[in-house]
Amino acid sequence: MRILAIDTSCAACSVAVYDGAARATLSRRSQPMAHGHAEALGPMVEAAMAQVEGGFASLGKIAVAIGPGSFTGIRIGLAMARAMGLTLDVPVVGVSTLAAFVAPLIEDPQPGILVSAVDAKHGSVYFQAFEATGRPLFAPRVAPFRDAAKATGVGPARVAGDAAGPFAIEALGAGVACEPFPTPYPDIVAIARVGLAAKPEDWPARPLYVKPPDAKPAGGADAIARIEG
Repeated sequence: MRILAIDTSCAACSVAVYDGAARATLSRRSQPMAHGHAEALGPMVEAAMAQVEGGFASLGKIAVAIGPGSFTGIRIGLAMARAMGLTLDVPVVGVSTLAAFVAPLIEDPQPGILVSAVDAKHGSVYFQAFEATGRPLFAPRVAPFRDAAKATGVGPARVAGDAAGPFAIEALGAGVACEPFPTPYPDIVAIARVGLAAKPEDWPARPLYVKPPDAKPAGGADAIARIEG
């Protein structure tokens, strides 16, 4: 199956087309930006699909990053993914930005836990911890950096995300052994690979804002969906 992945949740506009059967990235575009996702996304999708034999008709699924992250960016990506899903009559799945950041680390298993950290502004961070296998240890949360670092335990931990640096500083100060892997935005191919294995009923395409009253782990209690082998 071929899947189109879309991400406008952080500091970039990214799209990719991944072929699950061939385990190959057929097309990929990523442009760092703080604003302007709405204007950039459409042409970027068109350019990416122009490189794919069979075009839009060859797609079997669409995956979109659902946050947490930029409120406006999340809405832009979701609107595009849903519209395309209806037009092409293909399923659309939502991939948590937190899960997307740690997905590449799951492919390199090591002792300890994985932590995803996304800047929530004003001294706070969106975060979630996972086992090395990708199983969530708790639902996505938002808290001040110091409280978030303490909530992850004693480590060792590998921390990914656009807030991995400051998170690691707080964690080390609290005696938590951790190694940061800071990246300004998720790997769009990782989103495609997670989305390829995700089921729409477990990974719905709706915003994940991580407000304290309604925070829920994307995909329920299941581990991060990924391609084995």
